[in-house]
Amino acid sequence: MDTGYILGISAYYHDSAAALLKDGRIVAAAQEERFTRKKHDHRFPEKAVRYCLEEAGIGASELQAVAFYDKPFVKFNRLLETYLACAPRGLASFLKAMPLWLRQKLWIPDQIKKALDYDGPVLFTEHHGAHAASAWYPSPFEEAAVLTIDGVGEWATASWGVAAPDTGVRLLSEMHFPHSPGLLYSAFTYFTGFRVNSGEYKLMGLAPYGEPRYVDMILDELVELYEDGSFRLNMDYFNYPAGLTMTNRRFARLFGGPPRAPESPLTQREMDMARSIQEVIEKIVLKMARHIRKETGRRYLCMAGGVALNCVANGKLLRSGIFDDIWIQPAAGDAGGALGAALQVWHEHYGHPVDLREKGALQQGSYLGPAYDDADIAAFLNEKHIPAIRLEDSELFEETARALDAGDVIGWFQGRMEFGPRALGNRSIIGDARSPKMQKRMNLKIKYRESFRPFAPSVLAEHVSDWFETDHASPYMLLVADVKKERQLTLDASALGKKGLEKLSVPRSEIPAVTHVDGSARLQTVHRDTNPRYHALISAFYTRTGCPVIVNTSFNVRGEPIVATPEDAYACFMNTEMDRLVLGNYMLRKNEQPRLSRPGKRRSYELD
Repeated sequence: MDTGYILGISAYYHDSAAALLKDGRIVAAAQEERFTRKKHDHRFPEKAVRYCLEEAGIGASELQAVAFYDKPFVKFNRLLETYLACAPRGLASFLKAMPLWLRQKLWIPDQIKKALDYDGPVLFTEHHGAHAASAWYPSPFEEAAVLTIDGVGEWATASWGVAAPDTGVRLLSEMHFPHSPGLLYSAFTYFTGFRVNSGEYKLMGLAPYGEPRYVDMILDELVELYEDGSFRLNMDYFNYPAGLTMTNRRFARLFGGPPRAPESPLTQREMDMARSIQEVIEKIVLKMARHIRKETGRRYLCMAGGVALNCVANGKLLRSGIFDDIWIQPAAGDAGGALGAALQVWHEHYGHPVDLREKGALQQGSYLGPAYDDADIAAFLNEKHIPAIRLEDSELFEETARALDAGDVIGWFQGRMEFGPRALGNRSIIGDARSPKMQKRMNLKIKYRESFRPFAPSVLAEHVSDWFETDHASPYMLLVADVKKERQLTLDASALGKKGLEKLSVPRSEIPAVTHVDGSARLQTVHRDTNPRYHALISAFYTRTGCPVIVNTSFNVRGEPIVATPEDAYACFMNTEMDRLVLGNYMLRKNEQPRLSRPGKRRSYELD
């Protein structure tokens, strides 16, 4: 029976996820990590699948098909060919990888059917095909070029093509492993002491503290870059095809010493490496974009893949004017592959047409996860005997705005959980962007993370051009723009002379908590139609202060996934120095809460 339900799944590498469509519309989507509380959980997404089916009120027997986001046998072939080419080097890595392949990854249809008690079709898309589908189908563009860039799928590491309603997505060109923009960036992530497939955004955040002194060396020694943006890596410097590390001793000699040990002090070398590889990636992305525009003639570009989360590169691409506009899938990494696989199967396997009337609204602000209403929240609070007050909407927004104005840091838990790596105002920690102490306080006392990491501004969409050098919507926090020149502060010689992390002590604008050291900000525009409650809160703050901007960071501590449930939110609230927690219409004050059995004891997570 054709029910119109397609379940998409991504699993077994990092950021496993599930997404469910009904008649081409997104019913639900979520990462497995949010339910298991294991960051970047790669395991089969049983809990995310269960949530999606429950959200739709169906059982697995009602699914028309299950779509998996890549082709495991093709990927396994790449693995074998790579190990054979490197033999005998890489034996340890080969022996470490094989058990999981032989036990799970080659038997995905069986895994799916067993986990779901499902006996219907299991269909496989190509990895970059799933990324491309996730980029174009939810975009607002009728016709567009498509660019996907990541570490590696089966063999592809970057691809481009075109998309239109009558043809769907057609990929026309690919780069292949081991020559990979994502793995190049991850090699520098590893070498500078951060965690691969997790710490790349730290490298991006560290870049403005450094100087681009390694750019020429990277392009001379590591990367042979061509005019179309494709390149070849000098694999003499890299260990990742068959080793257990990303780089080797020759790479270390090139950069003057061994990799930085995780958690050790950052030096100017790491800052300069971060700045240099960021500029190289930007150069690659811009060359790719110019080539794609020339070859396709398309005015618009859609992007996905992990490298598409590099919001600094995205901002430069938008400002370059190569394309009239760009749209980036908010769950651009592997999690979004679950959504792309489902969309590709629905439209391109089963042949269902694209509804252009609904196309631009398909992503729904990426609020696609579970929600908890006030009855659910009240039941939790009553069961745990947690003191709270319930406020009506107008009073809630006004009181929260007053608390922000007074300097409180607030956990804000509302509506449906976000799909993708960014908190967009439903699972957020918020603060006053005008405070020069807010960034340091939130990093060290709330998030328990490195002091250099920047925070994002949430700005009312109708006021974005009053505060930032852009009038472009950025609802998914995927674009960087400079703070408006007239909002920036004039720096004296002593401030301008500061180096490295010393720059952190210098306020740079009227909203210093969200202004990076280069005067930029990774901004989220907040729209009344996609998140009316968050918009109402910031509007209340604007009415009170004249500033339509607040700090927004994800509701979690370092190494922990973003909170999913009221229980998660309360645990995070109580184990940090947040002042208040807002769960739906309930407000909790820290000084009214019962003391923890072990005060000051914080949950421990792996390094992020």
